[in-house]
Amino acid sequence: MAILRLALQSLLNRRFTALLTLLSIALSVSLLLGVERIRTEARASFANTLSGTDLIVGARSGPVQLMLYSVFRIGNATNNLSWQSYQAIAAMPRVAWTVPISLGDSHRGFPVLGTSSAYFDHYRYGRDKPLVLAKGERFADLYDAVLGAEVATQLGYRLGDEIVIAHGAGDVSFARHEDKPFRVVGILERTGTPVDRSVHVSLEAIEAIHLGWEGGAPMRGIEIDAERARRMDLTPKAITAVLVGLDSRIATFALQRRINDYPQEPLLAVLPGVALSELWSVIGLAENALLVVSAFVVLVGLIGMLTALLIGLEGRRRELAILRSLGARPAQILGLIIGEALLLTLLGILTGVVLLLTLFALGQPLIEARLGLQLGLGLPKLREWLLLAAVVATGLLVGLIPGWRAYRISLSSGLALRL
Repeated sequence: MAILRLALQSLLNRRFTALLTLLSIALSVSLLLGVERIRTEARASFANTLSGTDLIVGARSGPVQLMLYSVFRIGNATNNLSWQSYQAIAAMPRVAWTVPISLGDSHRGFPVLGTSSAYFDHYRYGRDKPLVLAKGERFADLYDAVLGAEVATQLGYRLGDEIVIAHGAGDVSFARHEDKPFRVVGILERTGTPVDRSVHVSLEAIEAIHLGWEGGAPMRGIEIDAERARRMDLTPKAITAVLVGLDSRIATFALQRRINDYPQEPLLAVLPGVALSELWSVIGLAENALLVVSAFVVLVGLIGMLTALLIGLEGRRRELAILRSLGARPAQILGLIIGEALLLTLLGILTGVVLLLTLFALGQPLIEARLGLQLGLGLPKLREWLLLAAVVATGLLVGLIPGWRAYRISLSSGLALRL
């Protein structure tokens, strides 16, 4: 403890240089822990993009591909599943609810999702959070639309505005369903999931806008206006995927096997959690790259401390020589320099943690509103403690270099510089 007190007094005598070094370490530690905390929360948010759903069913392809287009609205389905198969799945034992999904259309670059009112009842995200309307109501009329928060914000839509849906992902004039405009009746609260970037309409509306279309283009000589479409049979012929909830989790694997062996058409049923983990293993490589970059930033901060201590040694040769002449042993000189490095590292870590928590506390509302991430404001978690321990160990190793140099400064050479 005496060495640490002496090290603290020595740092106070060089407070300006010590403060700059401490600030450098604090900022680098804040970046390291910030990246780790955001990485952890982003992974949890990714895993909780869809919760409360036991199975996702689509045409047979691959689990990752099924998750990409049915949950993240990325890519296209290789095939659809028939309405008859959907009804058969909905009628299977242990199935408590189903949410049909139809994709393939867009509005100004945002995907359009056709579904039923059950979507608003059963879709969950995060830690079993339901969808909540920030404004308006669910779709009730055939040409009603409910917008995700990002769609409404970026395009500046309000309740009552008219929108036109385009066939496919390209919003070009010849692919727009301009004869059947939709009216915005609801805007969902931000979720931080693909729901924010989706336009929600009814399955019947998807059928209505495609009446008289074939192969992605309107058929010549066949025009079915919006009012005439209301009077026609709008039962879907096929859908893209189905979200399935069971009354017992125990039946999940049995029902999955039954659907995968469905004789009428090739289907695939996947567990969302398993498929999301597989998908994260593919796209989550960037998180490790960010962590490595942050680790190098911390290393740069510690190298800055090393530089400051080494440069300071040249001006402290007489101080160290006096300590030696007063009876300080070489090991105590070594301990003094290492103690300074340890104090700078620990104070830098403490300042960095406080700075990070302050930034998170101030920025939490904006981060949650924009990204849907709930950043924890508690003490560091186990992995973060391990990272901090690694920073302390590295700081001690860095302190050994100037400490060893100070150790080798002899009394005679120290005094000779000032004679």
